[in-house]
Amino acid sequence: MTSDIIYYDEIDSPVGTLRLVADRAGLREIWFERERHPKHAQANWIRAEALLRFARVQLDEYFAGKRQHFELPLHPIGTPFQLEVWEELRRIPYGATISYGELARRIGKAQAMRAVGAANGRNPLPIVVPCHRVIGADGSLTGFGGGLPTKRYLLGLEQALPAGDLFAMPTR
Repeated sequence: MTSDIIYYDEIDSPVGTLRLVADRAGLREIWFERERHPKHAQANWIRAEALLRFARVQLDEYFAGKRQHFELPLHPIGTPFQLEVWEELRRIPYGATISYGELARRIGKAQAMRAVGAANGRNPLPIVVPCHRVIGADGSLTGFGGGLPTKRYLLGLEQALPAGDLFAMPTR
């Protein structure tokens, strides 16, 4: 089998159905039911529950509050800049949040906040690569591909909601 064969599975979660997409190198994407940038499965993709069980188990543990760090083979596809931003996202600890400006500073590109924000918004592996942990400089919850209620829920699960945000509930 070649690495360009794409496998997928769908799992139920407190934030709705998640579609996991992988190749032989690792997990490539996680899609929410309601995406800001909608995507569509290809007809030649292969449903592979057994192959994606590793990701299902770890996501289930995360949603049950039993996992704070993912140990999955990842294979996101992006530009070198996007990959750099996504790698830095993985360094944000569970239960913590940072601003877009701080994320830009951490990769040594303090003046590139908009580009960092765009790369954050195109993160193909939400939850596992925790782009939900990036918030506005004023503590506001800003855009999220799975929707603000989902971002609010994930931060609530991690007990990282900004002060005064009381609406940590699933999107269902």
